Parts: sequence; C-alpha cells; structure tokens
Amino acid sequence: MLEELETKIFTETVAPTITLSTAASDAVRNILAERNLEGYALRVYVAGGGCSGVNFGMALDNNIRDVDTTFDANGVLVVVDEVSIDYLRGATIDFVNDPVRGAGFAVDSPNAQSHEHGESACACGGSCSCNN
Repeated sequence: MLEELETKIFTETVAPTITLSTAASDAVRNILAERNLEGYALRVYVAGGGCSGVNFGMALDNNIRDVDTTFDANGVLVVVDEVSIDYLRGATIDFVNDPVRGAGFAVDSPNAQSHEHGESACACGGSCSCNN
C-alpha cells in the first residue's frame, strides 16, 4: 500500500507540465541536430505583452539552473523557470506551417486569458488560446 502511494506521488510530481506535439518535438530535434547542439534543452518562458498580457518565448539552452523545472516532453528535454511555470502548466506546443504567417511554434496555454478576436484579428501568434 505504501509503495503504491509513493509511486503515485512520484508519478504526479514528475508528470510533464507542457505537451509537445509530434510535429513540435520533431522540429526541435531537427534544429538541435542541424546546429549540433548536443546537451541543449528547449527553454520555454513568458514575457509581458500580447493580447492577454502574456507572450511565450522559446530558446535552446544548455544553462539549466537549480530553480528550473525540467522534464521530458515527447523525447525533448524542456526547461521552464520558476516564474513561467504557472503560466505554462497544462500548455500544448505545436509546430505549424501556416501559409500566411509561415512556419513556427504555437503555444496554447489554459493559464493565459483567452480572448476573442473581432473582424480584424490581432497578430498575437499563439500568445494565448484564441477563439477566432
């Protein structure tokens, strides 16, 4: 019984915070391989701005700090700082190739305020969960 409880607690503690789609994880692995960046991780963070007051950013990083949260998401090491983790909990990152905006990563986070776009859509580009 105690062993089952310990296993459940451990599993819930290390569960991924961010989900990467297959396309996103493939894109990250391809970028790391092309640039020969062995030992690097995908750092995801928040910055001010955007329609909902939050913009998401990403970088390839090999400077992981003790206060960072790290986990494997679909075969990619993901790093999130202590401030950004609350905004990114439950987020999904996808790689899209939009004919208008071009190729890039889109972040959909339930912790960023959703907003509706009127007839003239903004250019937030995935800074929130938009309802077009």
